Amino acid sequence: MDKPTLVMIHGLVGSLRYFDPQARLSGATVIAEDLLGYGRQRDFPPDRLTLAAQADHIAQRIDELSGERVWLLGHSMGGAVAVLAADRRPERLCGFINVEGNFTEKDAFWSRKIVEKQPDEWAEEYRQMQADPAGWLERCDVEPDPERTAWAEHTLEHQPATTVYAMANALLNETLCPGYLDTVRRLLDRGLPMHLVAGAKSGADWDVPTFVRVAAASYTEQPTVGHLMMLEDPDGFCDIISCILAGDATLQ
Repeated sequence: MDKPTLVMIHGLVGSLRYFDPQARLSGATVIAEDLLGYGRQRDFPPDRLTLAAQADHIAQRIDELSGERVWLLGHSMGGAVAVLAADRRPERLCGFINVEGNFTEKDAFWSRKIVEKQPDEWAEEYRQMQADPAGWLERCDVEPDPERTAWAEHTLEHQPATTVYAMANALLNETLCPGYLDTVRRLLDRGLPMHLVAGAKSGADWDVPTFVRVAAASYTEQPTVGHLMMLEDPDGFCDIISCILAGDATLQ
């Protein structure tokens, strides 16, 4: 049996390559894509950054995969990008893994805090975060250790402050309109399997609409971790993803 292909979409900061998901998900072919404005795409103009542009970017990446059907995984903001990308290429998907992805304004609390600042004020705050990755982890309720701190440093250096500011604005502007949840509903009505994954410490704050919970193919909480579950416990996170890809995940 051929390995499934998993396209992973990161959140507001960082890539998802830092914890080497390919090594931990040996039963799949993993593509941890950089969104526009991030990593290898960091020079993309901030004034052109939107969720729609990111979804077009992911859809194009799917088109490059020789016609095979793929799984999409989106974490946090990446969950919103994945929804829009899935709506562009539903016939190319095996399923969709939503890892505490944004559904409502309640889920966009950090983006709201960012856009309430002036760009220069945010840029200075971001420089301070980059200078103290261990402190950033502590504020995210993650116990720092040398490996996690190195990963946090990589995450914060992966994109400029201008990208984060632009995407925080885009997230609020494009997910708070009624059409966004209509898109989610349309995907579920098509029968696209949507698997929900949350951290045990943060799952209760994830504002998943009732219609999504009812239609979800599975819901899994990863024990002892929060929103940055793949940084806190990458092996545990990848075990959950492996179960989903193998068809072994159930509603908890």
